[in-house]
Amino acid sequence: MARIPNTVGGGANTNFNGLRFEGRTDLLDAINLHLDYSIQNDNEVVKNGNIVAHYYEKYSLYKEYLTPNGVDYRTILSKRLLPDGALLVGNTMYIIEKKYQAGSGSVDEKLQTCDFKKKQYTKLFRPLNINVEYFYVLNDWFDNPRNNDVFEYIESVGCKYFIEDLPLEELGL
Repeated sequence: MARIPNTVGGGANTNFNGLRFEGRTDLLDAINLHLDYSIQNDNEVVKNGNIVAHYYEKYSLYKEYLTPNGVDYRTILSKRLLPDGALLVGNTMYIIEKKYQAGSGSVDEKLQTCDFKKKQYTKLFRPLNINVEYFYVLNDWFDNPRNNDVFEYIESVGCKYFIEDLPLEELGL
């Protein structure tokens, strides 16, 4: 039987499709394009000459923020969480997970983990008195009534989702 090429993501194309989507939804690029904000030192969000937020991705959240502030995740969580993006604004850490899908698959089910992950992040940041907001940025494949029950669940557990675009005002900026 001939192999059918994967055109919807997942499997061997997970990184290719996901990175392309994530490249279109880069938060620092979006902030830098905004007239009121700029980025300095790779992760500082600046407005009117003042640092208003700090941005972290994956391991940098630990290396550049948690560990220097005395938080050892191993004493709090069983596994390290690696966010696609984490933006600290005031005393709130906005966790941003980007999900790309172009056909039915496992990403659908991953959306249902937001409650657990938000609770885990809340435990992780509790020693620093940092509040947590958990957001999904989804590609337009998800913008379909077949996902309404999942979207209702996401909102019912205090998380949020956005299709293709995350408005900066949602991030306290």
